[in-house]
Amino acid sequence: MSNVAYFVWLIFQIVTFAIFFRVILSWFMVTPASTSGFLSTIHNVLFQITEPILAPLRRIIPSIGMFDLSPIVAIIVLQVIGEVVVRALS
Repeated sequence: MSNVAYFVWLIFQIVTFAIFFRVILSWFMVTPASTSGFLSTIHNVLFQITEPILAPLRRIIPSIGMFDLSPIVAIIVLQVIGEVVVRALS
């Protein structure tokens, strides 16, 4: 794997993990308003990284009750696109 392909793969993995951790934090009701300091900073960083990906998907994919399926779709799409791009760069 070339350096460029590895860098692209790494970016896709970081964004995927950011989405995953944002979902985990949402289960524990961690929001900037409910916490201060370190957790609030982490939530803000995760929000800034993931919201540009999740917001368009939320407009397309309706929630099922209180469950937001856009993170699952985003992770699947990121993994597929990442694999295609990395293979093209390798």
